[in-house]
Amino acid sequence: QLRLVESGGRLAQPGGSLTLSCEVSGGTLDSVAVAWFRQTPGKEREVVRCISSSGDVSRFGDNDMGHFTVSRDNAKNMGYLQVNGLKPEDTGVYYCAVRQYACLSFQEGYGAWGQGTRVTVSS
Repeated sequence: QLRLVESGGRLAQPGGSLTLSCEVSGGTLDSVAVAWFRQTPGKEREVVRCISSSGDVSRFGDNDMGHFTVSRDNAKNMGYLQVNGLKPEDTGVYYCAVRQYACLSFQEGYGAWGQGTRVTVSS
């Protein structure tokens, strides 16, 4: 059973940048896709970005999230979500999740989740 722990969430100013990390233990990342979801106030949890086991990035067609970049480092068992040009509407709790091989856009397709890391964007 993979265990995921997110970190990096904090209070940040609009226009700023931050990088969220997802540390995976209990196995390797070699054969899993790593996805990032977020839950913002008043909205359902939504997928932000995903990177498959082969390194393909899924953006799921959401143009409002063009300032997010997902990456992974299999050697370190880490996933990352970089955010540039933070917006107040990016405020929320960010979760990483994993599943075998390919990315999916819906949370029910992921079997392991982290506890989330909170991002607050405010001046």
